[in-house]
Amino acid sequence: MGELYETESFLQIALVTGLLGGGAAWLTGRAIARTWRPLLHAVGYMLLLGAATRFFHFALFQATLLSIPSYLADTGFFIVLAALSWQLTRVKQMITQYPWLYERSGPFAWRVRADHDPAAAPVGERAPNQ
Repeated sequence: MGELYETESFLQIALVTGLLGGGAAWLTGRAIARTWRPLLHAVGYMLLLGAATRFFHFALFQATLLSIPSYLADTGFFIVLAALSWQLTRVKQMITQYPWLYERSGPFAWRVRADHDPAAAPVGERAPNQ
């Protein structure tokens, strides 16, 4: 971690990257999923959040502003958190919005219900080949 974050202490990294940036990434992933947008939107926002986090490190703790390895590490961490939040929210949406059609098959996935009858689905929800 010495070369990745040259001038920052562990506490500074935990506060700015972990707590502030990680919280923002989690909430961003959840918000994007709740508005039914694709995960790719979250990736774009995380690139911007990585730049903002580098600026906070620079402004608050006199760290190097244009540190590519630190930016990539922060941004990768944010993308992982946003994707995790997005997936968990999407699973909850699918099983809550369509309880007659889907059931939870784990914390990160859903599946078609075993007792689902495609002919009994509401109008507009039937499979296209029926």
